[in-house]
Amino acid sequence: MQINEIEVKNVMTKSNLPVSDFSVNPYVGCSHACKYCYASFMKRFTNHPEPWGEFVDVKYWPEIKNPQKYAGKEAFFGSVTDCYQPCETKYKRTRALLEQLSGSGVSISIATKSDLVLRDLDLIKTFPNARVSFSINTLDEDFRKEMDRGVSIERRLAAMKACYDAGVQATCFISPIFPGITDPVEIIEAAKDRCNLVWLENLNLRGDYGARIKEWIHEKHPELDKLYYEIYSKKSRDYWTALDQRMREYTAKEGMPYLRDDDQHRSAFGDPPVVVNYFYHEEVKKSAKRKQD
Repeated sequence: MQINEIEVKNVMTKSNLPVSDFSVNPYVGCSHACKYCYASFMKRFTNHPEPWGEFVDVKYWPEIKNPQKYAGKEAFFGSVTDCYQPCETKYKRTRALLEQLSGSGVSISIATKSDLVLRDLDLIKTFPNARVSFSINTLDEDFRKEMDRGVSIERRLAAMKACYDAGVQATCFISPIFPGITDPVEIIEAAKDRCNLVWLENLNLRGDYGARIKEWIHEKHPELDKLYYEIYSKKSRDYWTALDQRMREYTAKEGMPYLRDDDQHRSAFGDPPVVVNYFYHEEVKKSAKRKQD
């Protein structure tokens, strides 16, 4: 793993995502090396010859002098990196930023595949509306190991429970959903007593990783070749429509609210958890554009 330290002018970047006002990424690159990582496009903005997942740039920025200017805003930690990847143990750049923003009045949302986030739970729970999201798209450890270098699913679920018990809003982010492989109902059953919110997101193969995933599917699950051709070459929505209906029926039976409005989730937390469908990326992009307008 190639690790460099770099200086940047600012770590708080204005966001066009529908879920936040600012994107926060204390690192460039990520050693979790997820095969499906949508952020792999970031490599072309670096000078790294190493493959995506084999390098990390550690960011150092000027101390934030007036953190109160972010009061009432929301910052999303981890839009193109995992803020709690292994190097955070040594460099503590995420912890440093949390300390700088503490007491500012900014809301924070953290996305991770690591239970290292529990180290900072003392700080995280002091932020208004703090949320920690754990990415889980399988309960099968063999499949998980094929796809990423994050901690085990068991550890992610345990960390989710610890956040939930501490009063931090916990999200189970079922992403990406691999057609024919990921079972969202199975995952929700494992997580429903330890989270306030569930997000569902489809596998998107528009990036440069698309060919790698299709090759992996063909090698490991040739029985799914036709399904993936229908979804990703012929652009059929039939699979997602059927899954949407299955989720509607399941959530209705379990008494879970089920949303598809991309903006409602911001205040939608509950017990049992609220389930939000993000199957269609073009609709998420339209939501982001509406927010900018």
